[in-house]
Amino acid sequence: MPDLILSGLIFIVSLGVLVKASDLFTDAAERIGILMGLPAFVVGVTIVSLGTSLPELISSIVAVTQGAPEVVISNVVGSNIANICLVLGLASIASTNGLQITYDLVSVDLPLFVGSALLLMLMAWDQDFSKGEAVLLLLGYGVYLFYILKSSQAETTLEALGGAPSAISEISETAGEAGLESRDASEPSNRTYSLGQWGLLILSALLIFLGARYTIESLIQISQTLGIGTEIIAVSAVALGTSLPELMVTANAARKNQAELAVGNVLGSNIFNIFTVMGIPGLLGTLTIPAGIMATGIPTMISATLLMFFAIQDKKLTVWEGWLFLILYGWFIGHTFNWI
Repeated sequence: MPDLILSGLIFIVSLGVLVKASDLFTDAAERIGILMGLPAFVVGVTIVSLGTSLPELISSIVAVTQGAPEVVISNVVGSNIANICLVLGLASIASTNGLQITYDLVSVDLPLFVGSALLLMLMAWDQDFSKGEAVLLLLGYGVYLFYILKSSQAETTLEALGGAPSAISEISETAGEAGLESRDASEPSNRTYSLGQWGLLILSALLIFLGARYTIESLIQISQTLGIGTEIIAVSAVALGTSLPELMVTANAARKNQAELAVGNVLGSNIFNIFTVMGIPGLLGTLTIPAGIMATGIPTMISATLLMFFAIQDKKLTVWEGWLFLILYGWFIGHTFNWI
């Protein structure tokens, strides 16, 4: 019992360090990007989206190197379920009039959102994830990133010609406000300030690595002590912990009536998780697909993904739809631990 308590404390502390360090990393990287003159949209799409998914990525890479490859898909599936059902569910409930969406997500973003989930299901179907499949996922994310950047350039050209301000530009401009503290336009850009941000970036990266390492090590120890699979803890506790950045970004966005950012954050994070968090560890080692994830985790993720796809067709997520997401998440956690 003392060993279990100690492992539990290490797990909680290291997971907290991992999440907080990821937030600091995102903050410093975003400021560096702005100082380097990168467009706000590029900063939002690359740095902010990477930062909120950094805990999943680093913990998955460490899991492969620590001999727990089953944690990777468990983390991805659990995080995607938490992002949709818990994060977006709470955001829908917290918004008094529901989440009203004006940006056109139906053309590309939603189909890719659903397609990435279905692609992961097909790749995991034979419970064998090959390096070739990992390469395909990384290529898929490259195509998605290329599309977003090209869309950003097209919208910027339209505005320069006198067109109406684009919704996608408005989303990118508010990304920092919803996910991070507001920046003053007059912030110093001198060399000392820049060096300070680089120092914070390096320190937070080190903390991310240490947090991920001890999170996975304690997870393995807890699972061995309790006699349960590491994938059970990964798909629940680790997935919930690594989804905290998405929860903070989405909650702030919903509170400020920035529905596009709230929904877009979940879409982007889930796409990133499947393409990159599965892809990079898949190149570093052989990933195993636990039977429990195939039986419950992936079907729940597909159900939540399709539910979100149909719910958002009218460009609005209501409070009642938010409650439906939460009920689905409650069932998933209860079923995972055999509580119901």
